[in-house]
Amino acid sequence: MKSLLQRRTVVQRLMVGLAIAGVADAVWAAHIALPVTDSLPNALANALQAKQPLVVMASLPGCPFCKLVRENYLHPLRDSGLQIVQIDMRDNRSIVDFDGSSITQDAWIRKYGIKLAPTVLFFGIQGREVASRLKGAYLPDFYGAYLDEQLAIARQAVAANRQSQANINSLNIVLGRIS
Repeated sequence: MKSLLQRRTVVQRLMVGLAIAGVADAVWAAHIALPVTDSLPNALANALQAKQPLVVMASLPGCPFCKLVRENYLHPLRDSGLQIVQIDMRDNRSIVDFDGSSITQDAWIRKYGIKLAPTVLFFGIQGREVASRLKGAYLPDFYGAYLDEQLAIARQAVAANRQSQANINSLNIVLGRIS
């Protein structure tokens, strides 16, 4: 009988300890957010200056898959210097679109035909998408590989556009000197 009472006490203490640990984790866990931009052209200019694409995450408040992608994949990339911004579905704050027009975040989401959260987009020169969108969270085991693949494609596109622009600038200089 004493043995059963001791086991029950140990189990109860274990349960209380786990509950306290869970609450402590929830209290101490920092909410990791991505920056929200008020100007996509400015964010793109910063990205291109760093010779990188602009990564935009279309997110939905309260979306657990958005949280997974933001905290486990995009935030670490941002810490390594990649320009990443977040645009929220159902958010009425204004942003400047790539074409210079003012638009709400929610309207921007609709304009780009985004229907699933999270969606990650990759932009290069002149606000053009330079890699395939990542729609949804996929399987967590493979999401990082999908993200790395599209990021590599986007980086190649940005580098190719920069080289093409440099060639055009050089040609204009030569033609200007010849005439």
